[in-house]
Amino acid sequence: MRYKTFQSKRQEMKLHVKYDIQTACKAILKEQLEQAGLLYKAINSSEVELKNQIGAEELAKLNANLKTYGIEILDDQKNDVIQKTKDVIIEMVNREEYLPPIKISAYIADKVKYSYGYLAALFSEVTFTSIENFIILQKIERVKQMILAGDLTLTEIAFKLHYSSVAHLSTQFKKTTGLTPTSFQSIIKKRRANNIY
Repeated sequence: MRYKTFQSKRQEMKLHVKYDIQTACKAILKEQLEQAGLLYKAINSSEVELKNQIGAEELAKLNANLKTYGIEILDDQKNDVIQKTKDVIIEMVNREEYLPPIKISAYIADKVKYSYGYLAALFSEVTFTSIENFIILQKIERVKQMILAGDLTLTEIAFKLHYSSVAHLSTQFKKTTGLTPTSFQSIIKKRRANNIY
Protein backbone atom coordinates (compact mmCIF):
# COMPACT_ATOMS: atom_id res chain seq x y z
CA MET A 1 0.00 0.00 0.00
CA ARG A 2 1.43 3.36 -1.03
CA TYR A 3 0.88 6.51 0.88
CA LYS A 4 1.10 9.87 -0.81
CA THR A 5 2.48 12.72 1.19
CA PHE A 6 1.06 16.12 0.50
CA GLN A 7 2.89 19.25 1.31
CA SER A 8 0.46 22.00 2.12
CA LYS A 9 1.23 25.37 0.66
CA ARG A 10 1.42 27.99 3.30
CA GLN A 11 -1.02 30.77 2.66
CA GLU A 12 0.53 34.20 2.98
CA MET A 13 -1.39 37.22 4.04
CA LYS A 14 -0.36 40.85 4.08
CA LEU A 15 -1.66 43.43 6.48
CA HIS A 16 -1.51 47.10 5.67
CA VAL A 17 -1.35 49.01 8.92
CA LYS A 18 -1.84 52.63 9.87
CA TYR A 19 -0.12 53.77 13.03
CA ASP A 20 -0.05 56.80 15.29
CA ILE A 21 3.46 57.35 16.69
CA GLN A 22 2.25 59.53 19.58
CA THR A 23 -0.29 56.93 20.77
CA ALA A 24 2.24 54.09 20.45
CA CYS A 25 4.88 55.99 22.45
CA LYS A 26 2.40 56.89 25.20
CA ALA A 27 1.29 53.24 25.47
CA ILE A 28 4.89 51.96 25.67
CA LEU A 29 5.84 54.60 28.24
CA LYS A 30 2.77 53.78 30.36
CA GLU A 31 3.55 50.05 30.18
CA GLN A 32 7.21 50.51 31.16
CA LEU A 33 6.51 52.94 34.02
CA GLU A 34 3.83 50.65 35.45
CA GLN A 35 6.11 47.63 35.05
CA ALA A 36 8.76 49.50 37.06
CA GLY A 37 6.12 50.19 39.75
CA LEU A 38 6.38 53.96 39.35
CA LEU A 39 3.58 56.38 40.12
CA TYR A 40 3.48 59.15 37.55
CA LYS A 41 1.47 61.91 35.92
CA ALA A 42 1.73 62.58 32.20
CA ILE A 43 2.20 66.30 31.62
CA ASN A 44 2.31 66.19 27.81
CA SER A 45 3.49 63.86 25.03
CA SER A 46 7.18 64.23 26.00
CA GLU A 47 7.08 64.96 29.73
CA VAL A 48 6.24 62.75 32.69
CA GLU A 49 6.23 63.76 36.34
CA LEU A 50 7.25 60.97 38.73
CA LYS A 51 5.40 61.04 42.05
CA ASN A 52 8.28 59.33 43.86
CA GLN A 53 12.08 59.59 43.67
CA ILE A 54 13.97 56.76 41.97
CA GLY A 55 17.61 55.79 42.22
CA ALA A 56 20.21 56.05 39.46
CA GLU A 57 20.18 52.26 38.94
CA GLU A 58 16.38 52.16 38.51
CA LEU A 59 16.53 55.15 36.17
CA ALA A 60 19.25 53.49 34.06
CA LYS A 61 17.19 50.28 33.84
CA LEU A 62 14.06 52.19 32.81
CA ASN A 63 16.07 54.11 30.20
CA ALA A 64 17.56 50.85 28.82
CA ASN A 65 14.08 49.28 28.56
CA LEU A 66 12.68 52.35 26.80
CA LYS A 67 15.65 52.52 24.40
CA THR A 68 14.65 49.13 22.94
CA TYR A 69 11.56 50.95 21.59
CA GLY A 70 13.51 53.99 20.40
CA ILE A 71 12.44 56.12 23.39
CA GLU A 72 15.07 57.86 25.48
CA ILE A 73 15.00 59.71 28.79
CA LEU A 74 16.60 63.11 28.33
CA ASP A 75 18.73 64.59 31.07
CA ASP A 76 19.90 67.74 29.37
CA GLN A 77 17.65 70.81 29.20
CA LYS A 78 18.75 71.77 25.66
CA ASN A 79 17.97 68.28 24.39
CA ASP A 80 14.66 68.41 26.23
CA VAL A 81 13.70 71.64 24.42
CA ILE A 82 14.77 70.13 21.08
CA GLN A 83 12.73 66.98 21.75
CA LYS A 84 9.66 69.05 22.65
CA THR A 85 10.10 71.03 19.43
CA LYS A 86 10.33 67.79 17.40
CA ASP A 87 7.30 66.36 19.19
CA VAL A 88 5.23 69.47 18.46
CA ILE A 89 6.22 69.32 14.77
CA ILE A 90 5.51 65.57 14.47
CA GLU A 91 2.18 65.93 16.27
CA MET A 92 1.25 68.93 14.11
CA VAL A 93 2.12 67.22 10.82
CA ASN A 94 0.44 63.92 11.75
CA ARG A 95 -2.83 65.32 13.08
CA GLU A 96 -5.97 64.06 11.39
CA GLU A 97 -7.42 67.55 11.00
CA TYR A 98 -5.96 70.16 8.70
CA LEU A 99 -2.90 72.04 9.91
CA PRO A 100 -3.72 75.07 12.07
CA PRO A 101 -4.33 78.26 10.06
CA ILE A 102 -1.62 80.22 11.93
CA LYS A 103 2.05 80.56 10.96
CA ILE A 104 3.90 77.36 11.79
CA SER A 105 6.68 79.30 13.55
CA ALA A 106 4.11 80.96 15.85
CA TYR A 107 2.40 77.61 16.48
CA ILE A 108 5.70 75.93 17.51
CA ALA A 109 6.79 78.87 19.70
CA ASP A 110 3.40 78.89 21.45
CA LYS A 111 3.48 75.14 22.15
CA VAL A 112 7.13 74.92 23.28
CA LYS A 113 6.94 78.23 25.23
CA TYR A 114 10.13 79.76 23.79
CA SER A 115 10.61 82.38 21.08
CA TYR A 116 10.94 80.92 17.59
CA GLY A 117 14.29 82.72 17.10
CA TYR A 118 15.75 80.99 20.16
CA LEU A 119 14.31 77.60 19.12
CA ALA A 120 15.65 77.93 15.56
CA ALA A 121 19.17 78.79 16.78
CA LEU A 122 19.17 76.02 19.41
CA PHE A 123 17.79 73.44 16.96
CA SER A 124 20.54 74.21 14.41
CA GLU A 125 23.24 74.16 17.10
CA VAL A 126 22.21 70.77 18.54
CA THR A 127 20.94 68.86 15.46
CA PHE A 128 23.07 70.46 12.69
CA THR A 129 19.93 71.03 10.62
CA SER A 130 17.21 73.65 10.64
CA ILE A 131 13.67 73.44 12.01
CA GLU A 132 12.47 74.14 8.45
CA ASN A 133 14.34 71.08 7.10
CA PHE A 134 12.95 68.92 9.90
CA ILE A 135 9.41 70.14 9.07
CA ILE A 136 9.94 69.37 5.36
CA LEU A 137 11.13 65.81 6.15
CA GLN A 138 8.15 65.21 8.44
CA LYS A 139 5.70 66.61 5.88
CA ILE A 140 7.14 64.42 3.11
CA GLU A 141 6.82 61.34 5.35
CA ARG A 142 3.21 62.35 6.01
CA VAL A 143 2.61 62.81 2.26
CA LYS A 144 3.93 59.26 1.68
CA GLN A 145 1.57 57.88 4.36
CA MET A 146 -1.38 59.73 2.82
CA ILE A 147 -0.53 58.50 -0.67
CA LEU A 148 -0.28 54.94 0.70
CA ALA A 149 -3.66 55.30 2.43
CA GLY A 150 -5.14 56.41 -0.89
CA ASP A 151 -7.97 58.42 0.69
CA LEU A 152 -7.03 61.86 -0.64
CA THR A 153 -6.00 63.35 -3.97
CA LEU A 154 -2.69 65.20 -4.27
CA THR A 155 -4.62 68.48 -4.31
CA GLU A 156 -6.31 67.58 -1.01
CA ILE A 157 -2.99 66.46 0.50
CA ALA A 158 -1.33 69.73 -0.59
CA PHE A 159 -4.17 71.74 0.96
CA LYS A 160 -4.20 69.73 4.17
CA LEU A 161 -0.44 70.18 4.72
CA HIS A 162 -0.43 73.91 3.82
CA TYR A 163 1.42 73.67 0.51
CA SER A 164 0.72 76.65 -1.71
CA SER A 165 0.03 74.29 -4.64
CA VAL A 166 0.44 70.71 -5.87
CA ALA A 167 3.46 71.94 -7.85
CA HIS A 168 5.09 73.15 -4.60
CA LEU A 169 4.38 69.79 -2.93
CA SER A 170 5.74 67.91 -5.97
CA THR A 171 8.94 69.98 -6.07
CA GLN A 172 9.62 69.40 -2.36
CA PHE A 173 8.73 65.69 -2.65
CA LYS A 174 11.09 65.18 -5.59
CA LYS A 175 13.90 67.14 -3.92
CA THR A 176 13.58 64.96 -0.80
CA THR A 177 12.87 61.51 -2.29
CA GLY A 178 14.16 61.72 -5.86
CA LEU A 179 10.65 60.86 -7.14
CA THR A 180 7.58 62.86 -8.02
CA PRO A 181 4.44 62.03 -5.98
CA THR A 182 2.87 60.60 -9.15
CA SER A 183 5.86 58.27 -9.70
CA PHE A 184 5.68 57.22 -6.06
CA GLN A 185 1.95 56.46 -6.48
CA SER A 186 2.66 54.38 -9.61
CA ILE A 187 5.38 52.35 -7.87
CA ILE A 188 3.05 51.62 -4.94
CA LYS A 189 0.21 50.58 -7.29
CA LYS A 190 2.54 48.23 -9.22
CA ARG A 191 3.89 46.69 -6.01
CA ARG A 192 0.39 46.14 -4.68
CA ALA A 193 -0.73 44.61 -7.97
CA ASN A 194 2.27 42.22 -7.86
CA ASN A 195 1.99 41.63 -4.09
CA ILE A 196 5.53 42.95 -3.53
CA TYR A 197 4.48 45.60 -1.06
